[in-house]
Amino acid sequence: MDAVRVALLREVLAGTEWLRATRRFAGALRSSVVPHGTLLLVGTEAYEPWHLAAHLTDEAAWSGLPELSPTLVRHRAEPGGPPHLSVGLGRLEAARRGETLLLVAPTRPADALLERVHDARRAGATVLALDGGDREVQGLVHESLTVTPDAELDLDTVQHLVSAAAGENTLPPRRGPGGFRDRLSRLADQLTAPPPGRW
Repeated sequence: MDAVRVALLREVLAGTEWLRATRRFAGALRSSVVPHGTLLLVGTEAYEPWHLAAHLTDEAAWSGLPELSPTLVRHRAEPGGPPHLSVGLGRLEAARRGETLLLVAPTRPADALLERVHDARRAGATVLALDGGDREVQGLVHESLTVTPDAELDLDTVQHLVSAAAGENTLPPRRGPGGFRDRLSRLADQLTAPPPGRW
């Protein structure tokens, strides 16, 4: 999703809780990461957030905030692969105070991952989650943004909004509320053409 589509989506969501929630979560992410410079990003065994990693890396470059560029922690890292694809779960064991761990978990993670996240928090890392509403995940983290399967937005869309907001230097002016479903329908009509950008 390119910047134009993010802007159109924000227009549709103006005045809704989604826009406020994604900006609040992005603000928490940015304020946690920027002073310290280490962001670890991990998903579940079934869901690897490589797309979010790519968008955060882009936002880091565009905003001049290299701290937003994450280290993608993988469940099946391949030895000898490219460095950015070779970081395994053992990296979570080394997480310490001053580091930030962002967990993306649309469904409940395996117990082994939850234990690693818990250990990272006990070691002093700040833990955030984009999650599907699992109570154990929410009990482990300092800040969460929940996207349930029946929500108006899907997890991929929310990740676009969060990454874009994390890289913003200033927040755009707020606009008044409108008919959410009417605006969402208009946006869907506008987005039927192939995207002009890379995503």
